[in-house]
Amino acid sequence: MDRCEQHVQAIPLQRLNTCEENQRRQQLRHVFEKYDTDGDGYLNVAEMKRLINEKKCPDMPKDLAIHLLKASDTNNDGRLDFNEFYKLSTEHPFFLCEMYIKYCKAIVPKRNVIEEGDVLDGEYEQSMKLWPPPLVMIIFSILEVIFFVIDIVKTQEQNGTSTSGPMATLFIYNPHLRHEVWRFLTYMFVHIGFMHLVMNLLVQIFLGVALELVHCWWRVALVYLAGVIAGSMGTSLFTPRVFLAGASGGVYALITAHIATIIMNWKQMEYAIVQLFVFLVFCVTDLGVSIYNSINDPFDKVGYIAHASGALAGFLVGIGVLRNLKVETWERKLWWCAVSVYFLLMFAGIMYHFFNPSHFY
Repeated sequence: MDRCEQHVQAIPLQRLNTCEENQRRQQLRHVFEKYDTDGDGYLNVAEMKRLINEKKCPDMPKDLAIHLLKASDTNNDGRLDFNEFYKLSTEHPFFLCEMYIKYCKAIVPKRNVIEEGDVLDGEYEQSMKLWPPPLVMIIFSILEVIFFVIDIVKTQEQNGTSTSGPMATLFIYNPHLRHEVWRFLTYMFVHIGFMHLVMNLLVQIFLGVALELVHCWWRVALVYLAGVIAGSMGTSLFTPRVFLAGASGGVYALITAHIATIIMNWKQMEYAIVQLFVFLVFCVTDLGVSIYNSINDPFDKVGYIAHASGALAGFLVGIGVLRNLKVETWERKLWWCAVSVYFLLMFAGIMYHFFNPSHFY
């Protein structure tokens, strides 16, 4: 038992002051003094607006400062002292969502203003934005769960391994039904087995939502869908008689999109080399194991071609559409190169399907 816990029972409830609360108060004292620009020991409306406009809660409108000030100003003097500010932060945890910010900083580039009013890459972004909300990966995940549950219920396959369910039959990538072009995309909603679904959901929610908070939902959606389409395209070209199910192409696209944003924002990231190392090791190890198993195990059904194709697409499209905090000359060239290579590869794949149909039968 530590020192803070030894005397808890001896202190009246209203006077209870734990180590955690002391630490919290110290942290908020630092924030309070930072935004108390005139040093008078109070936060006024202008200072509250500055607090809202900067990293602590960039998604809140500036006018909200007035309403928060009125709601928290217990003595009606038109300003907040530290005790009122502390009460505000505890009653409105969204106002100072530190855990959310720490999580995002560990995953995505750290956004720092170099000079006040500086605008980079056409539109400067704060460390994260909660509006529009990061919902696209959550929506995709919910749809994947719904498709999975429907097939289990309809086929009474409790382990979810059946591909004869109505959703799987309609949406799985079937090499004999290539003319139904929607299957090149919709196979992402079909999963073979509970663990297959869970692993994809975990990666796409944790990594996808983190990307959305910085780069906006539509950019992440483009990366994800590009990986899904590239996965089915690569599978159709290199293993033309293989069925395909699962969102692994899109998941790998999200992983390599993080690699792309690390490269493009190298100087603006915290622990960039560590993040790059982790993502690279994961990709190389997983792809290596998948290829090894497919060669040595004839019953292995992991579509490593889809994984590799989705990873390549995520890297190329990530460079093309994700935010670049500060554009260097070499990064412009890399952007053109990445975008051109992606479109050339996809165009070549489509043309090969049209002009060499015998390859697929």
